[in-house]
Amino acid sequence: MNMENKNIDRRGFIGRLGGLGLAGVAMSAFPWIEACSPKTTEETGRDYTRIGFIGTGSRGCFHLENLQKIHNARVVALCDNYEPHLTEGSSYFPQARLYSDYRKLLEDPEVDSVVIATPLYCHFQMAMDAMDAGKNVYCEKAMAYTIEQCHQLYMKHKQTGKIFFIGQQRLFDPKYLKAMEGVVKGEYGPVVNVRNYWFRNNDWRRPVPSPDLERHINWRLYREYSRGLMTELACHQIQNGTWATGMLPEKVMGSGSIIYWKDGREVFDNVCCIYTFPNGVNMTFESVISNAHFGMGEQILCKDAMVDLPGSRIYYENPPKKSGIEQMIAEIEQGIFSNSAFAGTSWSAENGSKDPGISIMPEADGDGTLEIMQAFCNSAISGVMPPRILEEAYYGTVFCLLGDEALLQQKTMTLDKEFYI
Repeated sequence: MNMENKNIDRRGFIGRLGGLGLAGVAMSAFPWIEACSPKTTEETGRDYTRIGFIGTGSRGCFHLENLQKIHNARVVALCDNYEPHLTEGSSYFPQARLYSDYRKLLEDPEVDSVVIATPLYCHFQMAMDAMDAGKNVYCEKAMAYTIEQCHQLYMKHKQTGKIFFIGQQRLFDPKYLKAMEGVVKGEYGPVVNVRNYWFRNNDWRRPVPSPDLERHINWRLYREYSRGLMTELACHQIQNGTWATGMLPEKVMGSGSIIYWKDGREVFDNVCCIYTFPNGVNMTFESVISNAHFGMGEQILCKDAMVDLPGSRIYYENPPKKSGIEQMIAEIEQGIFSNSAFAGTSWSAENGSKDPGISIMPEADGDGTLEIMQAFCNSAISGVMPPRILEEAYYGTVFCLLGDEALLQQKTMTLDKEFYI
């Protein structure tokens, strides 16, 4: 995968993605999105893939709800080793066969494809077994628990030729695609920084009906099963840097600790990582789960503008001039008519811009989850793997895992050459 190729082919602009709000997006920059285009869906519309679903917890049921909307998908089997979850999952597809052992589901000859929505530590073996059983695989992010496992899964996909998707839904989010297109085309000047953060204020725990189910239900809090904030949150955001720069990070450093939720958990409740790209550009990821003030943010800082990805807005360094009434309102909002002093001090705070920005795609909704599942179903039917989608997801996981290693070992980490694909 050549992450440094940022050439945009203008002939790649296609109108048939207008149904997704993607008209005008460069296909050469995001070639995988054709897999969910209306044209591709129509071409596979007379057929369907039969899905076996493994893991019917909260995320799994969200996918099941979406699968009800996809006409070329048939959920024929469900599996979960926790009966309350299996019962809830079966309410979406009452005719589906039920299993408590995923290996039995993989033996089901009526299953063409599987969706894996289980805890992280289960992903590797389940996905390996599914491809060995001849099934197409959609696996929730992160791809696997270790970098070595990610590489083995990638090579298994190459060996078997089975369709293999990872649940990095931002790859299909119309807002992100439209915003990122302008970045990779250089419309806002060169990228000078990438800033990601995710702040919450809760203990990340789920109710446990019995103490013996603590680790089964709250697996995210224990090292044996989870890589914590880096795989559960950063995995989505680290991908922003490779999109924006067209490069892969060459090193990462950081720090993490447990500062507030000292309740027996083994994963950090706050982390901060700095990734550095070959051209010197830095990307940060910061997460705290004991203060939610700043919420979630993903920002591409270019020389001439800042692109807010989830907010779908562009903030120019030199905003276009406003009309008289717009300027007056802006001045009032910014306190121009207050009693604040404007001169005479030897030092004053350097305040950030209060420009309201320009909306990129105001009509867009959703987060790409429905689109990526539609793309998976289309690919499972056609047998055609969309270009670059697995490579993008692979590096999204690998570099969040490398960041977690930097936190644990408290040193700067680089990716071993054997894990580049």
